[in-house]
Amino acid sequence: MNKIKVDVWLYGELARYGGDPQQTIFANLLVEMDSGSTVRNLLDRLQMPSEARGITFINGELSAMPGLQPDLVHTLNDGDRVAFFHLRSMWPFQYRFGVAMVDEMKDSLQRGEEFHHSYSSEEP
Repeated sequence: MNKIKVDVWLYGELARYGGDPQQTIFANLLVEMDSGSTVRNLLDRLQMPSEARGITFINGELSAMPGLQPDLVHTLNDGDRVAFFHLRSMWPFQYRFGVAMVDEMKDSLQRGEEFHHSYSSEEP
């Protein structure tokens, strides 16, 4: 099977899934995976629960938010850049006037899928 390489960025407390359990700022990994792998496969490879992540971007396009993660089935391509932000990360300033989204995220929002936008201290 063909292989792809995915440029993975882990921010905040998610950085520990990059291999250093003491890291809490950021980690950057080049992850080799089988062609046809999805975001779910990537999370499994990182041993990171999907619900631990907050905002996620694939190639600069929004793919997931807390409570709305339609990107699990998104197929990754060679050279994709995936950025996982921890739940306590703030919305990036440059997106305040709008954000590009992967198709799975657009479809979920158009279907009116519910997601939460406030947090409690019990969340990971």
